[in-house]
Amino acid sequence: MEVWIKAGEFLLAISILVIVHEFGHYLASRLFGIRVEKFFLFFDAGGFKLFSKKIGDTTYGIGWLPLGGYVKIAGMVDESMDKDFANSAPQDDEFRSKPAWQRLIVMLAGITMNVILGILIFTWHTFHYGEESLPVSDLNNGIIAHSLAKEAGFKTGDVILKMNGEKLKKAGDIISPSLLLDDNVNYEIQRDGKSQTVYLPKDFARKIIDSPDSFLELRQKFSVETVDGFPTDNAKKAGLMANDSIVAVNGVATPFFGDITRIFAQNKNKEVNITVKRTGTSSPITLNGKIDNEGHFGFAAKFNFATETYGLGASFRIGANRAWHAVADNVKGLGRMISGALPAKSLHSLIGIANAFPSTWNWSGFWMLTGLLSMVLAFMNLLPIPALDGGHVIFLLVEMIRRKPVSIRVLEVSQIVGMSVLFLLMAFALYNDMSQYIFKR
Repeated sequence: MEVWIKAGEFLLAISILVIVHEFGHYLASRLFGIRVEKFFLFFDAGGFKLFSKKIGDTTYGIGWLPLGGYVKIAGMVDESMDKDFANSAPQDDEFRSKPAWQRLIVMLAGITMNVILGILIFTWHTFHYGEESLPVSDLNNGIIAHSLAKEAGFKTGDVILKMNGEKLKKAGDIISPSLLLDDNVNYEIQRDGKSQTVYLPKDFARKIIDSPDSFLELRQKFSVETVDGFPTDNAKKAGLMANDSIVAVNGVATPFFGDITRIFAQNKNKEVNITVKRTGTSSPITLNGKIDNEGHFGFAAKFNFATETYGLGASFRIGANRAWHAVADNVKGLGRMISGALPAKSLHSLIGIANAFPSTWNWSGFWMLTGLLSMVLAFMNLLPIPALDGGHVIFLLVEMIRRKPVSIRVLEVSQIVGMSVLFLLMAFALYNDMSQYIFKR
């Protein structure tokens, strides 16, 4: 069921992003009187399509291959490799007959629409849901240092005070993009009443990505949110209820959620005694239940999250800032991948993207990830690779400088090279994700 939910969320998100992106090209083309022959969601590879209908000069349709979508603009060399138009004189409603500046706007319109969409989604999400975060006071609970964190010099119970010399505004900021995107990352911590600094080695980002385990996590106090809707109903059968506080398992105190996950992992397929505090009862209750073979008991935890709400103006500022950082982080991440600071396995295919969606249908998580993907799509399309919008932009800028169009032959060869590069990157990313999510199972 989890797979189908993730697949559904992914298909809905990619449909929204593709339609908005291609509508940008379509709208700009029509604005300048350029004929659009096709507008398709998903690719109709091999000529097979799920739906199509011609309205005016344009055929609208849905293809069967969910790798994106396209608009076929008359008089333009694109991924369809249709160049029959080159054998006839330019028509007034063709792409090639328009001034370079108009063609440039057409090529940038899809990217622009994705940027606008990303900002609007982030703005609406902030206005509607607010910002949910763990209060900075939760830092006093200390951290759980996993094997990689211990290697770097952390110990379970350390209290993080600063990261890269700056005080943290939210407890959740102990893990931030800076951990992977910056060099010389350091944490100021408090241990046994004394302050000291932990410096991460320069190549530590590679170790974090390569490691199958978590780096570190905040120790969080919790209660039970629900026992419904899980593959295993062992918690429900044992009598666990919403708002219960689990205080011990097999007599071992569990003040933090990390204590629970650790003890459950040590007791897979075993019966355990669980001590809970329940509202309305004066003394603890002992329940007996079984942990499944994956270390799960079947309940969702509720943490000490606080929600801050904002007006429309503040929401727009926060939304625009999120959109900017989404692009900036991707630029920095790509640069670090090229330089070798991040491993190539950081590159993900559609499988990895789909896996990032929530395992239960969650509109807040869905829209947040869709906004992020909209900004990523804008950035990726701007890359100067032939077959992408950025490649077409480069050729148009060359034309504007030379005052002479690039030849059809050059555009054709560049398109083939660009598509080959993209297919190779997609194949490599697919191998990365299959190695991580499929081959290891």
